[in-house]
Amino acid sequence: MAVSTMFERLVRWARRKSPWILLFNSGACNACDIEVLSLVTPRFDVERLGVLVKGTPRHADILVVTGPVTLKQRERLRRIYDQMPEPKYVVAMGSCGASGGVFRGLYHVVGGVDKVIPVDVWIGGCPPRPDEIIDGVVKALAVMEEDAKHGGKAWRQRPAERAPEKAPETPAEPPKAVAA
Repeated sequence: MAVSTMFERLVRWARRKSPWILLFNSGACNACDIEVLSLVTPRFDVERLGVLVKGTPRHADILVVTGPVTLKQRERLRRIYDQMPEPKYVVAMGSCGASGGVFRGLYHVVGGVDKVIPVDVWIGGCPPRPDEIIDGVVKALAVMEEDAKHGGKAWRQRPAERAPEKAPETPAEPPKAVAA
């Protein structure tokens, strides 16, 4: 087995066993942020699962986004997403992260997180409970593992987003005449 293959397997194993998450508040009421912070308290203790909350996108595996995306935060969110190393996963948290929530329709709100960056896992609620957030991170880890088995994220894309496959050529049939 090649050294590079073994190294890649080691890196994938380390990411699954100790995911580092980055929290990004894109303009919410802070209720979701308080629930995320409760994850690191002894009551929920996500560190037992290997989850570490990091402050830099260059070290994060999973981006947890709370709140609706505002016009001001749109470019910042995109920049942070672009700074994350591949493979990167995004968790949209709460009803605001999914659709804009109670802020939807305001002049400065773009909408949900999926309007700016691709989302891998959705967590519902306003705000979601800490155990639901843990479940969302665990689901992101499951998606990460499935992507590793299939060689990347391309297998999850919708058919319209994939590169068009060449269709077999069939002779065109002439239009049928309609009797009047």
